[in-house]
Amino acid sequence: MNQNEILVSLDIGTSRIKVIIGEIMNDNLNIIGVGTAKSNGMKKGAIVDIDQTVQSIRSAVEQAERMVDMKIDRVVVGVNGNHIQLQPCHGVVAVSSESREIGNEDITRVIDAAQVVSIPPEREIIDVIPRQFIVDGQDEITDPRGMIGVRLEMEGMIITCAKTVLHNTLKCVERAGLEVLDVCLQPLASGTVSLSGDETNLGVALIDVGGGSTTISVFEEGHLKGTSMVPFGGDNLTKDLSIGLRTSTEEAEQVKLEHGHAFFDDANEEENFSVTIIGSNRQQAFNQLQISDMIEARLEEIFVFAAQEIQRMGVRELPGGFVLTGGTMNMPGVLELAQDVFHANVRLAIPDYIGVREPQFTSGVGILQFAYRNAKIQGKEIFPSVTEDFEEKPQPKKQKRSTKQQPKEETEKPEKKKESGFSNLLKYFFD
Repeated sequence: MNQNEILVSLDIGTSRIKVIIGEIMNDNLNIIGVGTAKSNGMKKGAIVDIDQTVQSIRSAVEQAERMVDMKIDRVVVGVNGNHIQLQPCHGVVAVSSESREIGNEDITRVIDAAQVVSIPPEREIIDVIPRQFIVDGQDEITDPRGMIGVRLEMEGMIITCAKTVLHNTLKCVERAGLEVLDVCLQPLASGTVSLSGDETNLGVALIDVGGGSTTISVFEEGHLKGTSMVPFGGDNLTKDLSIGLRTSTEEAEQVKLEHGHAFFDDANEEENFSVTIIGSNRQQAFNQLQISDMIEARLEEIFVFAAQEIQRMGVRELPGGFVLTGGTMNMPGVLELAQDVFHANVRLAIPDYIGVREPQFTSGVGILQFAYRNAKIQGKEIFPSVTEDFEEKPQPKKQKRSTKQQPKEETEKPEKKKESGFSNLLKYFFD
């Protein structure tokens, strides 16, 4: 297995933290390792406890490392939230080489030129997404490298986010002993896996219902038009069930996963179960129809909020319909309820890779695909992300040999690497 073709994504969610290791061979992605851990330091999509978040990240990383017997050093982190803003940008440069052939250096220069815009001090640019390149007036070019030209232009989109939110996320990742390779916008990443080219061209809404929040993204003419987030998700369903059934949150979560149904008309009255009443040892019996009533009401509210956000973005019609994803969408009946609310075409997006065929992994798989594709266009260096773990295990046996210092040097190198880039930025910000 070639280390130079392995990427690792980190999806920090409200209910679970997911680490996915992907191997890229001949531009195709294979998932080789997955690690998930309960997320303890997050609420409504935001970090509320750094130490607990760090511990959760470590747990997920260790689980993924054990699966592939490698040590994860660097990760691509996904960011999300209402603090994200999109603004158009435009850059123009002259092609530098004497042969007038466009190369990686020209792409880097035109992307840098596009970033020369006025941004408030509390915001930070996390990425620039090229929409199209223009070579001597010829537009709609996706990759101009190797072409001959004099003037190179790029029209794209600058993604900015709140500096404090970004730095808190990066601080958690750094504290967990990882280096941040790249930061990418989760709605864009999820769209890479969930949506087809025709859907994004026609106009489609991607609704990602997670544990603590729901992200709504609208794509039109092949590009992300806008993204928004509402602070409601699967955790709200669990709370409703906990109150309605008068039981603990843990038991309500278990009932939701095992017996939950989102569409009241299709729920099965004969599917019975019992729960322990909180504050006593008594058990009480319920059926699926009773809990379906509570789940449908809350999920319908989430879909209505999503529809309002789409209207607020100025979108009136979506020929491509609605695509649902996220961990909460694994429940039976969600498609029927969504069709009832939106009165449009609705489908569920699930990543088509062995080991991650669940809607909760859409974002993590998308981060891998998007980061690789984006790095290819922009000429970024994104490999390697892992080191062979089994090389470190025989070290104690070699302690008395004269080659003792070699492993020491090897372990020191990653530490020096971690001082670069985002790490120094964090030091400057927090000092």
